[in-house]
Amino acid sequence: MAKNISIDSVSHTYHPVKGNPVFALDNISLEVKDQEFMSLLGPSGGGKSTLLYMVGGVLPIIEVGENIVTDPHPERGIVFQNFALFPWKTVLDNVLYGLRKTGVPREERRDRAQHYIDMVQLSGFEDSFPSQLSGGMKQRAAIARTLAVDPDILLMDEPFGALDAQTRTLMQDELRTIMGKAPKTVIFVTHDVQEAVRLSDRVAVMSRRPGRMKEIVELPAGRDPSFARSPEYLKMV
Repeated sequence: MAKNISIDSVSHTYHPVKGNPVFALDNISLEVKDQEFMSLLGPSGGGKSTLLYMVGGVLPIIEVGENIVTDPHPERGIVFQNFALFPWKTVLDNVLYGLRKTGVPREERRDRAQHYIDMVQLSGFEDSFPSQLSGGMKQRAAIARTLAVDPDILLMDEPFGALDAQTRTLMQDELRTIMGKAPKTVIFVTHDVQEAVRLSDRVAVMSRRPGRMKEIVELPAGRDPSFARSPEYLKMV
């Protein structure tokens, strides 16, 4: 079944135990098509991550397909900026974790985990612990763990924000390759304009807090890596 995401007139205010309420989102509406790569672009603190985690199931106000989201679900995989790997587990065990939790049969788990480890080019590091990996390798492992449970929707919260510039560019290219092999509906949070233009089918430009939708920018279809060196790319940025 198609996994369109429908966000209709969503507002959100945080009410901390101490301090004043924080008005995070103001009347946000957005449609994300099945297998579309949509970036949420805007300044820090503008509610992008709040909106992402609503789609992930924090609040029951987002429609996915024909259903209202009421809680987290394996069909919506989340990749965090800080990797969120279990430090006491190897790469293989980190990837196997979600497969065990979702009840994948034992005889199938190892092959499936290895498939995604190979896909993110971590072959040979199955027995390595996160402390033995570079930042880019940790994020590859986190992506493999999320993809292994085969979510229909991939939610990515500034997944490359903690990486150096060169590794970040390599990971952007790697993500495009992975999405070509295993297409997903993707919502990708970033405040990097160039990253949004390199990766996305469309970019939702959001304002400062409270987050409002300013503009939806559509990117040319069928782009290849050379697009990032073209005058058209510079114009879009």
